[in-house]
Amino acid sequence: MMPRIKKKYQKEVIPNLKKELKYKTVMAVPKLSKIVLNMGVGTAVINKNEIESAVKQLTAISGQKAVKTYAKKDISNFKIRKGNAIGAKVTLRGDNMYHFYDRLINISLPNVRDFRGVSTKSVDGRGNYAMGIKEQIIFPEIDYDKVERIRGLDIVINTTAKTDKEALGLLTHLGMPFTKKQGAEG
Repeated sequence: MMPRIKKKYQKEVIPNLKKELKYKTVMAVPKLSKIVLNMGVGTAVINKNEIESAVKQLTAISGQKAVKTYAKKDISNFKIRKGNAIGAKVTLRGDNMYHFYDRLINISLPNVRDFRGVSTKSVDGRGNYAMGIKEQIIFPEIDYDKVERIRGLDIVINTTAKTDKEALGLLTHLGMPFTKKQGAEG
C-alpha cells in the first residue's frame, strides 16, 4: 500500500509546487530523497550496553535495522579510541522514509512538551533540513518502562531541492509544522 504522504506528494504537492515555483516540468519539482536518523552515545565508552540499547531504539523508531557508527580517530579528552562504537544511525529511503515522515509530523512531534513548531532556519543552503530531538521517548514505538537513559537524536531530511526556499516549500506542503512568524502584536 502506498504511504499517505507519498500519495499527497503526487496528487497535491507536485502541482502546487510546480505552479508556485514556476517549474516547466514535473521532474524539476523537488522531492524527498532520504531521511537519516543519528544517535550519538557518548556514554558507550564507559558502558558497552548503551550502544546496543541505542541500536534497538533506532531500529524500533525507524522500522529498519540501525547500524553502529565508529570513531574515526582518537580523542583523548573524551577517552575515545579509533574504532570505538560511539553511536548508531539508520538511513531511510522509499516507502520506509515516507512512513517515518508521516509518523514524525503527525504523531511524534505533537508529543513534544510545549511544542510550537520546528524552526525554518535549519536548512543548510542545499535543500537539506536538519533537526534535533531532545528525547527519544516522543516516539510511540519506544516503551518508556524499558528506557534506561533519555537520549536525543538528529534527523536529517535530504531533498532534491537546490535552494532553501524550494526545500521549505516542499516540507511545508508535506505538512512539516514550522513555527509561525510572530506579528507586531507579540
